Amino acid sequence: MKPSVFITLLASLLFAAALQAATVGEPKPGLLNERAEAPAENNNLAAACASYNELNSRIRDGRIAATAAQIEVVQLLSDVRKEYYRRGGRDYAATEWIFPLAGHDLRAIGGGRNHGFVPGGYDFFSGNRHGGHPAYDIFIRDRNQDSRDDRTGQPVRVLSLTGGVVVALERQWEASSSLRGGKYVWIYDPANDLLVYYAHNDELYVRLGEIVEPGQPLATVGRSGLNAAKRRSPTHLHFTVLRLVGGRPQPLNVYSDLQRAKRVAEQ
Repeated sequence: MKPSVFITLLASLLFAAALQAATVGEPKPGLLNERAEAPAENNNLAAACASYNELNSRIRDGRIAATAAQIEVVQLLSDVRKEYYRRGGRDYAATEWIFPLAGHDLRAIGGGRNHGFVPGGYDFFSGNRHGGHPAYDIFIRDRNQDSRDDRTGQPVRVLSLTGGVVVALERQWEASSSLRGGKYVWIYDPANDLLVYYAHNDELYVRLGEIVEPGQPLATVGRSGLNAAKRRSPTHLHFTVLRLVGGRPQPLNVYSDLQRAKRVAEQ
């Protein structure tokens, strides 16, 4: 082989190797959007919320002992609190709270004299098997049970009462499921050390680790959940507020706060 031919061949091989090295790690076709939508690796708030969501599911399903769960709740919510403020989360006073259903107010709450709020027998660490009813059921006008307001024909938006961050949620629910809350959202409010629960939803609008403010849409009212899906159950939002006391989430009666909460009109 002539030297000139050998040099030309060697140069071609070196160029091809350099080109291959430069393209290693480039996204394959169809994966670019998936990678762009993935959370940033340095988003410690999203990571902390994902860890809490996993713990919440274990508590919900009875896969962790109460003592161990309490220790993890304290530690993980401490991590969430730190990252919430690091990422610009702010405090909201109760005077800034928004009634949790658009176009509705206190008159939509049922339950008689106690408005359905029965904290006795409730234990957060009993998960899906807890007793009591430490909640308010807030009803919409939906006689045909299509999860839409009878007057407008539109879904009713579930709004965040408080500020905070999405620490747990469930998007999937089937009619055969024994999950009582159905499609739910948990918001942690670091300013007031509250866990706020919105259950029986249809479509969820938020994601884990998302910082929210009072009045921000979280979901639409639905009929998901073991009992909520039954024909005898009117369409409603199941709404619970818990305050952490010594690491244990305890039911909080917020009826007077709901009475003072600002009302957001339907759109």
